[in-house]
Amino acid sequence: MKKLIKDKQQFLNDMLEGIKIAHPELEVINDTVVVKKDKKTTGVALVSGGGSGHEPAHAGYVAQGMLDAAVCGEVFTSPTPDKILEAIKAVDNGEGVLLIVKNYAGDVMNFEMAQEMAEMEGINAAMVVVKDDVAVSDIEQRRGVAGTVFVHKFAGFLADKGLSLTEIQSKVEEILPTIKSIGMALTPPMVPTTGKYGFDIDENDIEIGIGIHGEKGLQRQQMEPIDQIVTRLGDTLLQEVNSKEILVMVNGMGGTPLSELTIATSYIKQYFDAHDITVKHWYVGDFMTSLDMQGFSITVIPYSEILLKALLAPTTSRYFNI
Repeated sequence: MKKLIKDKQQFLNDMLEGIKIAHPELEVINDTVVVKKDKKTTGVALVSGGGSGHEPAHAGYVAQGMLDAAVCGEVFTSPTPDKILEAIKAVDNGEGVLLIVKNYAGDVMNFEMAQEMAEMEGINAAMVVVKDDVAVSDIEQRRGVAGTVFVHKFAGFLADKGLSLTEIQSKVEEILPTIKSIGMALTPPMVPTTGKYGFDIDENDIEIGIGIHGEKGLQRQQMEPIDQIVTRLGDTLLQEVNSKEILVMVNGMGGTPLSELTIATSYIKQYFDAHDITVKHWYVGDFMTSLDMQGFSITVIPYSEILLKALLAPTTSRYFNI
C-alpha cells in the first residue's frame, strides 16, 4: 500500500491535526469532534458527521453559514454515540440542535442514540435523514450521499435567518425527497486502515450506482465514452425528476482529475439541454468523496428561488464556495 500516512492506526488523529493547522478557525474537542472556535451564541446549531474518507465532508463544512460541528469516525465507520453527544453539548446554546444524518444503518442508529441521550440532559435535539441515492430502488433503504452537502447549506441558511428547530426540520424534510443523486466509479478506493481496495474490478469495467464507503455499484458494465455514461446516469435520474429547472452538483469521488470532472460537466449540460431542462446553477468539484476513488456523481434538486438564495448565501467554508 502506497499512501501518505505514517501509521494506519493514526490516520484519523493525524488528519485532524492537519485540519487544525489548515483551519485555525476550527478546533478539535474530545479527540474527534470538529467545532468552530467562535461558537454561535444564538440560533439553532447544526451537527453532522460520519466516517472519515469523505473529505471535505464533513469537517470542511464546519463554518459560518453551514455546520456548527462535525463528528469524525474512523475511515468509513460511524462515530460513536458518546462522541456525537459531546458535539451536541458543545454547540447547543439553548435553541436546539439539528442532526443531519446520511442514511446508513450505523450512522442512523448512533445519531438516534445520541439524540436520546441529549434529550435526557435537557437538550432539544431533532434529526433529519438524507436518502438521495436513486441507485437503490427501495426509497427507505436509499443511501445518503453528495446531496447531504446541499442539506448542510440549506439548513445553515435557515438557522442564520433565526428559524426555530421545528421550522428548520420541517423545511428540510420538505426538500429531502426532491434531492436525487447517482454515481459511478472507474476504480475502487484504497482503504488505508485495511490496506485493501474497496472492491475488485477488471481494467475495462466500471461500476454504476456506487456508494461512498468503498462499496461496489449495483451494476457493473464495460467502459463507455463519457457521453454514454452521462446518458446512463441521467436517464436514471430523470425517472424521478420532473422539474424543467434544476440545480446540479457534479461531485468528484476523490481521485478524479478536475479536467475529467469538467469534461463530464460539459456532457451533463448537453444531456439536460437535449431534454429541455435548464440548469439554474452548477456546483462542480469534490464535495463528498470516497478517499481516492475515480468517478463522479450527479446530484439534482428542483430549482426554487428560496433554495438558490440559500445555496448562494455567504459561507466561510472554502469547500462550498466553488
